[in-house]
Amino acid sequence: MNVPVDLTTVLPMIQLHADAEAPRECCGVIVRAADGALRYEPCRNLAHDVDQFVMDPADAARAEDSGEIVAYAHSHVYRSPQPTDADRAGIAKHGLPWIIVNTPVGSYTVTEPQPFTAPLVGRAFVHGVHDCYGLVRDYYAQELGIALNDYPRRFGWWECADGPDLYRENFGREGFVEIHRGMLTAAALALLQPHDLVLMRMGARRDNHMAVHVGNGVILHHLIDQLSRREALQEHYQRRATAILRHRTLIQQEGS
Repeated sequence: MNVPVDLTTVLPMIQLHADAEAPRECCGVIVRAADGALRYEPCRNLAHDVDQFVMDPADAARAEDSGEIVAYAHSHVYRSPQPTDADRAGIAKHGLPWIIVNTPVGSYTVTEPQPFTAPLVGRAFVHGVHDCYGLVRDYYAQELGIALNDYPRRFGWWECADGPDLYRENFGREGFVEIHRGMLTAAALALLQPHDLVLMRMGARRDNHMAVHVGNGVILHHLIDQLSRREALQEHYQRRATAILRHRTLIQQEGS
């Protein structure tokens, strides 16, 4: 395995952290101090599920105060240390190497950043990375060349009494216009065009799901704990819809 020698010096500390956190994944950063020495800085994992990680940004910021962040690290518990699709997306986003260690065996991988986008269909659900909004972002980038901003999102944000209302607060600034509000009646279904977004409220106090209408009554979406998929916009989803959104660039094309 062709691993940069300097990164291997922190592997024992990462492994100790991984063993201590199991069955939850551990996470942390590798920083280079002013004297050139590398140090592993463990961070709290804020993820809802034990087999995922969301690094506490306050911990990461404190670590960065002590030196330059040169790599990220986390663990896979009873799983191969090979990066998942969500890991590869994170590596590409952060632009730094990731060290992934297995616990309890102690095997590891070091993966250098390179461009990566998971397939739109069949990706595993990882909240904040590969979720319904992540799928919409990738679809719009690939199919239409439209870049949508990412938004930090805590698991369960849709149930918090004090917000945020992630979709309603942000779809306007991302260039979307509401062309229908409410459940999808026959008249509303007739309005649907390819690339429209359907907002839904799935057993929550605010909109917490979105799907792309790819045409002919078929949607592309990603539900919690399921693989992303295409399926018919059936009555189950029609009754839970709250709005149809269309990107302003598509509206401008209609009028040209």
